[in-house]
Amino acid sequence: MPALKLNFPHQLGQDDAMSRLKSLLEKVKERHGEKVTNLRESWAANVLNFGFSTYGFNVEGDMTVDENEVRLDGKIPFTAMIFKGKIEQELRETMNRVLS
Repeated sequence: MPALKLNFPHQLGQDDAMSRLKSLLEKVKERHGEKVTNLRESWAANVLNFGFSTYGFNVEGDMTVDENEVRLDGKIPFTAMIFKGKIEQELRETMNRVLS
């Protein structure tokens, strides 16, 4: 599966950034429950391991939350590559909003 690697700088500190990401996942479940299935998340210290299915695509990866940056390392299916730019744009907009 193709890699999806993005960095999101922030000024929040590690604890606040982690708290905001935990609340973001709850909102995703509430707002998009009919589109996002098999959502799983587990935290190990400052690393969020996640996975979900949407529109028949399985997505998985992890986010590492540091003091000044969140790094996303994900994998998307080959069939979703035509949407990679849109996915990255949506992630950047969402993460900028959450981490501002």
